[in-house]
Amino acid sequence: MTRARIAAARLADQRLTTAGPGDPAAMVAWFGAVQAQDYGAATWALALRMRGAVTRADIDRAVDEGRVLRTHVMRPTWHFVAAADIRWLLALTAPRVHRALRWGHGQLGTDAPLRMRAMTVIERALTDDEALTRVELAARLARSRIPLRGTALALVVMHAEVEAIVCSGPRRGRQPTYTLLDRRAPAAKALDRDAALAELIVRYFRSHGPATVRDCAWWSGLTIADVRRGLDIARARSESIDGLTYWSVTPSRAAAPPDAVHLLPIYDEYIVAYRDLAAVPRGPSRWGILPQPVVSRGQVAGVWKAVRDREQLVVEVTHDRRLSRGERAALERAADRYGRFHGRPSTFRLRQSSDA
Repeated sequence: MTRARIAAARLADQRLTTAGPGDPAAMVAWFGAVQAQDYGAATWALALRMRGAVTRADIDRAVDEGRVLRTHVMRPTWHFVAAADIRWLLALTAPRVHRALRWGHGQLGTDAPLRMRAMTVIERALTDDEALTRVELAARLARSRIPLRGTALALVVMHAEVEAIVCSGPRRGRQPTYTLLDRRAPAAKALDRDAALAELIVRYFRSHGPATVRDCAWWSGLTIADVRRGLDIARARSESIDGLTYWSVTPSRAAAPPDAVHLLPIYDEYIVAYRDLAAVPRGPSRWGILPQPVVSRGQVAGVWKAVRDREQLVVEVTHDRRLSRGERAALERAADRYGRFHGRPSTFRLRQSSDA
């Protein structure tokens, strides 16, 4: 397998060149979890991979109804998780997330006794009120003489998420809310640790493969030893390419169409879910942030942004190399799909990178 074949296989496994399910929760479950610290970008990431004319409203509805949860479950950062998977996934990853948060708690004074008191207040507040914003939770904490704000407040609420006390509730306008996990996902299944480890490994490599052990450890926050054990349980197969060992749990898929072009959002799984970047480099960051990539033939070929021009969306593409006629046609289709996702007419314009 060549690097080009790795990229093509990933495009297919990530459901960018093969249609995924039409249900948002099923799409999230295919991955195991989908990075979602930018909510709007993450909704587009799901829609790109789903079958049918999926809109932002379709994804919002799944989140508001609790079929898809947005919570801190790995590394730690926000992820979309299917409600049916939340308990076994949290049980597996919570110890590593707590370890990652330990330094922050020490710096900000949110020690174990304070967190224990705060959990009691938060649980009581969400028993009385079905859903509360973070600001409203802060007010309840303050009434109980636990004044928290900023990062300290965020860490304590994150602790409640990782402890399986709270998760995302229905959005209130543009404001996210929290609700009790017991209310949101009462029927979520539990798995023993080995079964949960094997399940997460299978989901990562079936949706991101071929990938390395380091890739999976980075994405999941698990140890290298855990990833290797999961691969052994799952009976994954490996192949060495240019000094790296790539693992898969499904047969290789067909190569991507030569002019396939994708307008990926920031933090998309195709770009951020890997540590070893030989097969698909991420492209240069700007001020420490990876911009939204244009991916053609499996590789980053430029960046893009969407701006509102009266009643239409204009997708502005800055490309790093000359684009073929087929790629330009594919870009036009991608821009049209992005507009339909937001319920607006759209167009696109091209700009050559100054570095090209």
